[in-house]
Order: sequence, then C-alpha cells, then structure tokens
Amino acid sequence: EVDLEERLRELDLRSDSDIPDVPPPTDSTPEILKRALSGLSARWKNWWIRGILTLAMISGFFLIIYLGSFMLMLLVLSIQVKCYHEIITIGYRVYHSYDLPWFRSLSWYFLLCVNYFFYGETVADYFATFVQRREQLQFLIRYHRFISFALYLTGFCMFVLSLVKKHYRLQFYMFAWTHVTLLITVTQSHLVIQNLFEGMIWFLVPISSVICNDITAYIFGFFFGRTPLIKLSPKKTWEGFIGGFFSTVVFGFIFSYFLAQHQYFVCPVEYNSETNRFVTECEPSELFKMKKYSVPPLLQAVLGWETVNMYPFQMHSFALSTFASLIGPFGGFFASGFKRAFKIKDCADTIPGHGGIMDRFDCQYLMATFVHVYITSFIRGPNPSKLLKQLLILQPEQQLSVYKTLKSHLVEKGILQPSLRG
Repeated sequence: EVDLEERLRELDLRSDSDIPDVPPPTDSTPEILKRALSGLSARWKNWWIRGILTLAMISGFFLIIYLGSFMLMLLVLSIQVKCYHEIITIGYRVYHSYDLPWFRSLSWYFLLCVNYFFYGETVADYFATFVQRREQLQFLIRYHRFISFALYLTGFCMFVLSLVKKHYRLQFYMFAWTHVTLLITVTQSHLVIQNLFEGMIWFLVPISSVICNDITAYIFGFFFGRTPLIKLSPKKTWEGFIGGFFSTVVFGFIFSYFLAQHQYFVCPVEYNSETNRFVTECEPSELFKMKKYSVPPLLQAVLGWETVNMYPFQMHSFALSTFASLIGPFGGFFASGFKRAFKIKDCADTIPGHGGIMDRFDCQYLMATFVHVYITSFIRGPNPSKLLKQLLILQPEQQLSVYKTLKSHLVEKGILQPSLRG
C-alpha cells in the first residue's frame, strides 16, 4: 500500500496541471431532446437544450412564487443542500477520500448543525408570538445558541476522534473543505431568506436580475461575441458582458415598476400566529409610492420631459441591476477558476446544458450578500412590528417598565400632556 503521507506531500508540491482528474459528469440530456436535436451542430444543440431547460426552470420558479413565501423558503433550502452536496462530492473525488473515517457522515452532520443555528435565529426573530404559545419552543429558543454550540462541539470532537495516523493531512484538508463550503452555501442562503422577509421584491428583483444578466450575456455573446473577456472563462466576451449590463439595467427598472404596484411583493413577509400562515399585507412604505422627479436638463432635450413619475424603489433597482451585471459575474469567474483548478467542466450534471445547481447559482450567492448589506446600510430602519413582538414576550413587570419609560419620554418631548394617565 502506498504511504498516504508521501502521496499528500507530493500533492502539495505539484502544479495545478498535476491535480488528479475528476471523472467527468455524464450527459443527462433526456433522450427525446437528443433525438429531436440530432441533426444540429453541437453549438446549436447546446443552444436549444439550454434554452428549453431555462424556460422550464423559469416557469417552475413562477409557479413557486405563486405558491407563496413559504415555498420559496423551501426552494432556497433545497438549492442550498444540493449545492453543498455538489461541492463536497468534488472534494471527495479530488482527494480520493473514499476511506476516510466518518467523512461523509460528519460533512452532513455539520450541515445540519449550521442550518439548525441559522434557522433557529430566524424563528426567534420572526416567529416570536408563535414561540410564546409553546413552552417547549421557548426552552429551545432561550438556549438556542448554547444548543447550537454544543451540537457543533460534538461534531468537532467526533472529527478529532476520527483522526487516523496515516490520514492526518487529508482529513484536515477535508475538514477545511467542509467549512468553506458551509460558509459559501449555508451562510449565503440564510441571507437570501433574510432578504425575503424584508419583502418579496427584495428577493425577486436581485435573483431575476442575475438570471436576466446570465441569459442576455449568453445571447449577446453567442451572436455577437468576438472579444474574449477573461481567461478563466474563454467563452465569455466583452460583447456579452456589455450587452448583458444594459439589458439587465432596463429589465430591473421595468420589473421593479411592475412589482412595486402590488402589496404581495412589497410588504414584509410576516407570520400570522392566528391563522398559522405567512401574510404580506401592509401600508406600503414610501419606497413603493409613486413620486414625481425632475428630469436632468441634459436628458430633457432628448426625452422631451421635464418631470417623470416613478417609484423610489426603481432608483434602488439601478444599484441592484448594476451589481448583478458588473460584479455578480465575478462569482461565476470564481467558480470557473475553481473548476479549472480541479479539471472539471461542471460541478455536476443535474441540469442538462447547464451543469449542476451550483453552476447556476454561483452568482446568486454573491448577490444575496450584497442585497443584505445594501438593505441594512441604506434601507432598513426601526421595525415597529418586530419591536412589538419582542415586547409581547417580556414579563408583565418588564412590559410595565418599558411603558413607563416610553410615557416619560413622550411627555418630555411634548407629545403627551403630563396630566395624561395611563
């Protein structure tokens, strides 16, 4: 038997070209499509396969939107698990980790632990009134972070106990691989759900902008592409990049105008403990009320308008669309570099013509982080509804103390008369 330590020492000294090959994914294209497109060249065959599957995925996405926010959360969770599985499988194959003790079990255990932590935080933030009615959940929420840490610590100890003399370095490689994968997939998907709770529009516009940029950049590059953009992705062109940018900005502006008209999309997603359902009913904020804006003098001569009516959110859509089309693709370039490092074309063969789920969502995770930071930096203010939920779970004497403090503050401000009795 070859000494594993020697093999790993050699692996450390190898160049990228010496990384062991990963078995290529199989062609998962349905037979009916293969037969229908058999007379086309490989280039056009891939065009049609990608196009048909793209339309199918977009149709399915619209259906899930219609089913509501809870189904969207389940979709995000399902995509997260599949992306995690694809990346872990690549590491499993690249480093030939077939004989590592407990490797796969621990990988899935850590995924469970991290999801338990993040989703527990979500329950504590957005389901306070629901938790208040159930004593068992109160215990879990009160000690949630301690329980989460204890669960992770158990996995950590299991990893240490699984260390085997001839496998040390490889086991630590895979331990690091697992944790980086958790950071990329679970943390980002948690931010996607946080964005969704701010209002479905903060979920749909960023995701749709990335999808639009991906599609239009591919179309412009397919028909007009001549100038290579980046060596990591030889098929990406400047023509596709620029065409995708302008198309995405226009799409984001129009799509935002449509969504901003409907409460279903603009209201924060809240859980109604009386009906046990998620609701999206509210008085729309100023972001989603039509306002009149003056057109800059330079554009007045071109457009012939002095003022224009639009929703303030449409201004924010420019920032979202710009990031999706200029910075978002770097998530794809990062993924391309990762795949080239390990000599693979796609992360998996889940979607014919597209590759794996991770191949479709490499830009979405970067976008999710930006949207979350954007909301917290420029949009989100004090949330009276969330504050009220937190007040309702306090003890009566704590609620009374808050009431007296608030009353005293309002009297000092002159909003209440000193003689007013509560």
